[in-house]
Amino acid sequence: MADGAPVMTFDALAARAQFPILSRQVNGKPLVYLDNAASSQKPRAVIDAMAGAMSGSYANVHRGLHTLANETTEAYEGARRSVARFLNAGEDEIVFTKGGTEAINLVASSIGQSIGEGDEIVVSQMEHHSNVVPWHLLRERRGAVLRFARVLDDGALDMDHLASLIGPRTRVVSITQMSNVLGTINPVAEIAGLAHAVGAVMVVDGCQGAVHLPVDLKALDCDFYVCTGHKLYGPTGIGVLYGKAEALSALPPYQGGGEMIESVTEDTVRYAEPPRRFEAGTPPILEAIGLGAAIEWLSAFDRAAVEAHETALYQRAFEALRGHDWFRPLGTAPDKGAILAFTVDGAHAHDIAQILDRYGVAVRAGQHCAEPLMSRFGLTSSIRASFALYNTFEDVDIFVDALGKARTFFQ
Repeated sequence: MADGAPVMTFDALAARAQFPILSRQVNGKPLVYLDNAASSQKPRAVIDAMAGAMSGSYANVHRGLHTLANETTEAYEGARRSVARFLNAGEDEIVFTKGGTEAINLVASSIGQSIGEGDEIVVSQMEHHSNVVPWHLLRERRGAVLRFARVLDDGALDMDHLASLIGPRTRVVSITQMSNVLGTINPVAEIAGLAHAVGAVMVVDGCQGAVHLPVDLKALDCDFYVCTGHKLYGPTGIGVLYGKAEALSALPPYQGGGEMIESVTEDTVRYAEPPRRFEAGTPPILEAIGLGAAIEWLSAFDRAAVEAHETALYQRAFEALRGHDWFRPLGTAPDKGAILAFTVDGAHAHDIAQILDRYGVAVRAGQHCAEPLMSRFGLTSSIRASFALYNTFEDVDIFVDALGKARTFFQ
């Protein structure tokens, strides 16, 4: 750091105070919410933005000439500008979808129209089902070959194996930036280079990465990037598809309807340019406004300081548990994100999660929509504690103590 440069800090308690739900109790205990990889809670800024749009100025977007339509259109497009700045992308490269899942399906469906028998799609064993099943559909319907890069014992991606899978028949490489189970952070810029060297398209699932990592899409050089609002402290029902301008322009439409056309006659249709081409019908207006508010709220923090705080939470939990002979962590790759997945010897993950809930601690238990990964490690389920910027060291200590009590129940 240069001399005289300001040192940014992060106050987790001040951030936490902006989340109304975190002041409630569960089963007579203070809420300790550690299910953030599934969905994060919402700050007052998001709640107020959506309520204000509904109560003060709401109409459909793009089509009206009256004041309410103009105000709502400006708020909706303002959200697009906020997302573009957040990801370092152009406004015309940002498509609003109803979630990260639809964003990947949009890419797969549109690319799939040119996929043929024997064309190869490369993913990894750590992918969320949202980045597996859409490609399976192309395997079933178009004869594509789906190839899985291996995951190493510590949860890192086997880059040598991945590189060996990418070849002249590869059409798409689709990899998560950060695993929703392992917390592994993948070198997606490097992988994009491997994909582009053989003329393949690079898709990045950023649904976890965009939350925990600063994202510069120009530096990542991927063709497509997806993220979802409800993990980014925004509402459900809204997601983002980024596509390089030339990549979006090459895609055929995903859905047909109003707004995504330039003109329609009885005999012809001419499609709009991106992003409108991929936003058929009335879009998720209020949800986009909420996402814009969430992005502006999150952008006010020093992202490096937030990342350091979240890492410290993970490390405190891991260090407190690693000495117990019943604790089995899942994913210990270097420089991983703030997600702690594990099993407890002698206890089912669902039972542990239910007991933790008695102490006010909310975690996730199951396959985490990552069945190929669970199979890779010989598991049917695991427990996952995932940390957000509003979590505190006190949250970690309550979780660790409650987990010890839950373990005692099964002795």
